[in-house]
Amino acid sequence: MTMVHGWHPDDRHLDGNALAGPLSLLFVPEMTLASGQCGTCGHSDLLVRAPLYTQAPGQVMRCPVCGEVTLRLVVTPDRFRLDLPHGSSLTIPHT
Repeated sequence: MTMVHGWHPDDRHLDGNALAGPLSLLFVPEMTLASGQCGTCGHSDLLVRAPLYTQAPGQVMRCPVCGEVTLRLVVTPDRFRLDLPHGSSLTIPHT
């Protein structure tokens, strides 16, 4: 794994597979096949390979290269809040 600016995932994170369940409530396709692109450094890969932090209000996925937040998902009883900050993108294949 390439490190940029000294950032690296630590032992407080899960991998992106942990986000597949909650995202499947929002999206119909198989989310373990979805890929994302970091809006900060441009790194692109499957979401399941990105570090995911769940010890916050919601779930926060970070770029495995530069450490920037690429996706935030908050699920409440009446809504989903999905943020893709810094121009990050989410690509979901047709299944």
